[in-house]
Amino acid sequence: MRFHKIVLLLSGVLMFKPAVAQQRDAGKPNIIFILADDLGYGNLSSYNPKTPVSTPNIDKLAQEGTKFTRFYAGSTVCAPSRASLMTGKHMGNAYVRGNGNVSLRAKDTTLAEYLQRSGYVTGMFGKWGLGLENEPGAPHLKGFDSFYGYLLQRHAHYYFTDHLFQVKDKKLTKVKVDSSQYTQDLIMENALTFIQDHKDRPFFLYLSTTLPHAELQVPDTLLRRFQHADGTSKFAPEKPYIRKGESYHTQLQPRAAFAAMMYRLDQDIARLMQQLKQLGIDENTYVFFTSDNGPHQEGGGDPEFFDSNGPLKGLKRDLYEGGIRVPLLVRAPGKVPAGKERNDIWAFWDVLPTLGSLTQTATPSSIDGISFANALKGQKQAKQHDYLYWQFNEGNHKEAIMQGDWKLIRFKEKGKAEVLELYNLRTDVGEEKNVATANPAKVKALRALMEKAKSPAEHPLFDWSAVEN
Repeated sequence: MRFHKIVLLLSGVLMFKPAVAQQRDAGKPNIIFILADDLGYGNLSSYNPKTPVSTPNIDKLAQEGTKFTRFYAGSTVCAPSRASLMTGKHMGNAYVRGNGNVSLRAKDTTLAEYLQRSGYVTGMFGKWGLGLENEPGAPHLKGFDSFYGYLLQRHAHYYFTDHLFQVKDKKLTKVKVDSSQYTQDLIMENALTFIQDHKDRPFFLYLSTTLPHAELQVPDTLLRRFQHADGTSKFAPEKPYIRKGESYHTQLQPRAAFAAMMYRLDQDIARLMQQLKQLGIDENTYVFFTSDNGPHQEGGGDPEFFDSNGPLKGLKRDLYEGGIRVPLLVRAPGKVPAGKERNDIWAFWDVLPTLGSLTQTATPSSIDGISFANALKGQKQAKQHDYLYWQFNEGNHKEAIMQGDWKLIRFKEKGKAEVLELYNLRTDVGEEKNVATANPAKVKALRALMEKAKSPAEHPLFDWSAVEN
């Protein structure tokens, strides 16, 4: 009799489990994907101990999770990189292949839409850049239940503004903002509120912070952390940036401002991780941290001083490693091995199918990405890419293709012969020695593969066929 009472008691406990436990048993983990803006491979101290501004809270993700050393952005600038992340397409097949006010189309299905269909509540906070309020690529039409931030990339250059945009109850509206408030703070508060409100069900949070993109503006109280008592910069001598026309605002101490932005970003990650633990959902949440492309030198940015690309060559807008190789830290206790480092070669277009695998969400086979869920689990990643491909055109046309340790970069100006550069990244990660002349067969093979990797651009803005003439 006593045994039966115990069984009944245990049955009752199981029937009335907390919602978080039910979520965990259902195999639906929370996903937080943090995308920094123009943060270089060398801007995190977990990747580059020489950086002048340490990032201890972001580094903790590496200590408690896995650090990937050969992860690549979708492109070398913002919009196409984000489009690749959302749609699972590389630059040879993507609709958005460069910066410009180009909206995703109704038929371009995003990562958020797939997760939404799979039962996830979805929220996006920060910079969108893939569709304005009256366009088919607006965030509420691309799978996001909640949104707070910037729609237009150029608007996101300004950290003090009088308006942002919000999605609530499936409607996108323009909201007034006190222009004395730092928008990074507003974005973070909305993101943390989203987590609090949806802690009892599976959620996908896309935190697309604008830090540390130019313009280099921060609140005075934050800037003072990187100034001496007399107001001079701790990183003197400074080279002031003076505004010209409609460009970024003047910043007399750009190094101090950039350091303050990195500090604020690091502190905000600490706040987010603390909240996960306080809510008891820490162990059922994957946290990804990466950047949309390499470091910038805009608005007074000084990537050389901050060693922002670490051992890599090139910056934002380059197809050298410094423009496209980005940090990736992934943390999920009990799911992702702690304190490990891996050199799997993968990219933004793999995130969609990878998250599909982690969340039991169906994703299409027609995309360019493949799942790297095994790599995240610390297991052998049997399926690999035959190659990775990028293209970019601002001024002159650039293409790059990578196959294992070999990388071919092609430069083409209208009316001029193409220029080909070949690098072996295993022996020359800094791309200092062009070995094209010594390896004509490899150049020929990769050049032929480059042609097979791409399809004609569907948007006229990215039709670069004229450059080939």
